[in-house]
Amino acid sequence: MKTALIVWVLIPGGTFLMGSNEFPQEQPVHTVTIKPFEIGRTEVTNRQYRACVKAGACTEVDRDCLGPAFRGPEQPVVCVAWAQARAFAQWAGGRLPSESEWEYAARSAGGTGRYAWGDEPPTCRRAVFGERAGALGCGRDSTWPVCSKPLGNTKHGLCDMAGNVWEWTEDWYHDSYEGAPADGSAWVAKSTSSYRADRGGQWDGDAHNLRVSNRDSEDPEIRSERGTGFRVARDLPKP
Repeated sequence: MKTALIVWVLIPGGTFLMGSNEFPQEQPVHTVTIKPFEIGRTEVTNRQYRACVKAGACTEVDRDCLGPAFRGPEQPVVCVAWAQARAFAQWAGGRLPSESEWEYAARSAGGTGRYAWGDEPPTCRRAVFGERAGALGCGRDSTWPVCSKPLGNTKHGLCDMAGNVWEWTEDWYHDSYEGAPADGSAWVAKSTSSYRADRGGQWDGDAHNLRVSNRDSEDPEIRSERGTGFRVARDLPKP
């Protein structure tokens, strides 16, 4: 079964405070209620994505972008546009997570820690990022195989919610949370921005990007980013 490609993790429903007071794009802090859902334990890997291509449901990644250092079967797939990520999610029986679902899951179902693992400062023991100059990707100058940093996992066992690659979400990017949905759904009303929201930080970014509240945006048509990938989510089956 194609869904067997994904290790699904149940995230219980609940209410949490989304955002932070640190930066305008993370404000206002607001209450969001999330229904139970499932999300992939890992970022989608090259191996998983190739299976979708082989099945004829996904298109090839940009091979000019995907250099040899990024092609390991268990490394997260990168160099994929938003629509390619969405096509894979649909093929795998799921969808892209909403931005609020993503943050809720990164917070271990609504915790208040600064990072996916809590409040301890990031190091390469917990996440793949640019820990210091000359040590991008924690010395590999690339992504790592998914789940290489288990000390950085969430309480539900989600890997790489901080670092390795940015992760596409379903939402259009907005410059603040004014008017954002409060029910956990994706923000489908398009803003003045033509970008989609992505979350989580990347292998060559700094520690600031690893905060669970940090937000980024990306041109959804871009296929030349070695730091952008995705993971999938799905609704629970109806009883």
